Amino acid sequence: MEALTIKKDKMAPAKKQARKLSGSAALLEIFLEEKVDTIFGYPGGAIMPIYDALYDYQDKLKHILVRHEQGATHAAQGYARVSGKTGVVFATSGPGATNLVTGLADAMIDSTPLVCITGQVYAHLLGTDAFQETDVINITTPVTKWNYQITDATEIPSVLAKAFYLASSGRPGPVLIDITKNAQLQVFDFEEYEKCEHIRSYRPKPIVRRKYVEDAAKLINEAKKPFVIFGQGVILGRAEKEFIQFLEKSGIPAAWTIMGMSAIPTDHPLAVGMLGMHGNYGPNMMTNECDVLIAIGMRFDDRVTGRLDKYAKQAKVVHLDIDPAEIDKNVKSAVPVWGDCKETLPLLTQLIDKRTHTAWLQKFKELQKEENDLCIYPELHPSTDVLSMGEVIDALNELTGGNAILVTDVGQHQMVACRYAKFNQSKSNITSGGLGTMGFALPAAIGAKFGAPERTVVAIIGDGGFQMTLQELGTIMQTGLDVKIIILNNQFLGMVRQWQQLFNDKRYSFVNIQSPDFVKLANAYGIEAHNTSIRADLKPSLANMLQHKGAYLLEVMVGKENNVFPMVPQGCSVSEIRLK
Repeated sequence: MEALTIKKDKMAPAKKQARKLSGSAALLEIFLEEKVDTIFGYPGGAIMPIYDALYDYQDKLKHILVRHEQGATHAAQGYARVSGKTGVVFATSGPGATNLVTGLADAMIDSTPLVCITGQVYAHLLGTDAFQETDVINITTPVTKWNYQITDATEIPSVLAKAFYLASSGRPGPVLIDITKNAQLQVFDFEEYEKCEHIRSYRPKPIVRRKYVEDAAKLINEAKKPFVIFGQGVILGRAEKEFIQFLEKSGIPAAWTIMGMSAIPTDHPLAVGMLGMHGNYGPNMMTNECDVLIAIGMRFDDRVTGRLDKYAKQAKVVHLDIDPAEIDKNVKSAVPVWGDCKETLPLLTQLIDKRTHTAWLQKFKELQKEENDLCIYPELHPSTDVLSMGEVIDALNELTGGNAILVTDVGQHQMVACRYAKFNQSKSNITSGGLGTMGFALPAAIGAKFGAPERTVVAIIGDGGFQMTLQELGTIMQTGLDVKIIILNNQFLGMVRQWQQLFNDKRYSFVNIQSPDFVKLANAYGIEAHNTSIRADLKPSLANMLQHKGAYLLEVMVGKENNVFPMVPQGCSVSEIRLK
């Protein structure tokens, strides 16, 4: 029998010649193949071979020397969130690796794609308690989407391909690859790099079940009082256009989670505000009045739901999510719509009726007026000479036209900023949502500016959170980065103080925080700065900050014991929201 021969396609590109490369050089070549342009990191002994190789790639890869490894993870998060790319981090072994844990946990819960590379001691020293050796794999397993330790350089291409694929596909998340020093130094035959596009047993996008889409459309078409709540899944799925088409055909009022904010313009006619503990009055109240609740790309976090046993019990829930683990995890759905919302939303839009819900939308507007009278107007137009956080954000809106990226830290200022900020374009509200990491904003703003250099980036930070990562002013100084920083200084750990006032009889236990002279501190880092506490000076100071070429820090002294309202007290139903 004649032997079977396979003819090669003459048009197929020839494979590249194998090259002798060290593991470190191969890693950097892979970064170029994966279109990496920026790395945030801090060198050390166990990752030194990679940094030595990086010396020859400085014209191709931008490395940002942070001042702390936690700052590297948050900077990479900010970069990823505004650019839509995967953030990349370098850190050494031991304390370098453990300093990544907070940022990894933050990225994990907020679904941010990161690839973190840590150096490790030589393979033959593993398990001997060698200098700066820690078991980074077991330490980071709970806070990564995947992690892996490389002890042989020949593993680097396949493992890195898998790392970038896992980090960015499906529901994104952080991946950590630990590389022993011998693998970084080892020379091997580096052949043509192949990106990963499939992993057995891993399905990044669930199969869309047409019947569930049809069932969801039927419920929506029959609904008298439908309500859409949406999260970051719309942004991560790059489905902003599809989402707006769905909303405008359905005519359904829509509210966002903190992480979903900016997916649609905040002044869209169907936008009714923010959900959650410090969200708007109407969305919280109407959650327990709607008959069909359509949840898109959100996970029913406890700060959104309040008491689960009293949450939307009257409603039939339609839940669209790419992660099947989120379906029915906290809130039971009548119809689960698995899949990427960029795919499922157009299918749903085709099947729903063109409608308006004028009377139902009017109820949201009536509750909004009540909130405006009792909460919003007094916050934006205080009756005293003391500045409020809200009026700072309101003045910033006016000057930026809603076109800036706002990066918020965690605390009262975060809730105020998310309540009052205006956005015209997606990927503009960068904050630490699920983990609530104080110290997030300053390094995240650095990353955001590298991710979107053409846009104005403003970090809004409390006096407490700023002091957790203020060393990253050194990163701004060294890079010459044009980042604007607003410190809203109330001389308290404000959110904890608010809870102590309301629920602990004003027993202010260790929340009175002293701060350095932030203006002098910024000046020491070569950054222009100004302090104001006078209303007449507020807008001119903000305008001067925005117009200044280069980094600028503006400290605004605000009311010491101002509270953020509305508020859903912990353990209460969303319909028990307090306006004062």
